[in-house]
Amino acid sequence: MDKWDKRFMELAETVAGWSSCFQENRHVGAVIVRDKRILTTGYNGAPSGIESCVERGVCLRRLKNIPSGTMQEVCYAVHAEQNAIIQAAKLGISVEGATMYVTHQPCVICTRMIINSGIKKVVFKNGYPDAFALELFNKSSVELVRYKEENN
Repeated sequence: MDKWDKRFMELAETVAGWSSCFQENRHVGAVIVRDKRILTTGYNGAPSGIESCVERGVCLRRLKNIPSGTMQEVCYAVHAEQNAIIQAAKLGISVEGATMYVTHQPCVICTRMIINSGIKKVVFKNGYPDAFALELFNKSSVELVRYKEENN
């Protein structure tokens, strides 16, 4: 990993701090870049105009005892990767050939969106319990790389 990977991963971690999910849940940040330029960012949180779980006072997934890595659709939050891709679409920014830096391995839903969006590389830091997402990455042309900090 080079200094740019470190910079963009640090930015993804900063963006993750903007999450509107409960503190004990994953706070995920994503940054889409091309040619060392930031295209968009995203974090996990409720859609625009919808109360977050923090505002509601309860996490829907915890209330229903849904295990991590399953039934991603049962959640008020939009994932960070989805928000970054949606923001690009909303602003008319192509992500074709771009790299996504994300704090956690994408789930299967995000993986499908990443593949179809034209993103060519995903650099992630933390694991996520979704083996099918890994299988899809392996079958696609998207390069999946685990970020490892170098000891300086």
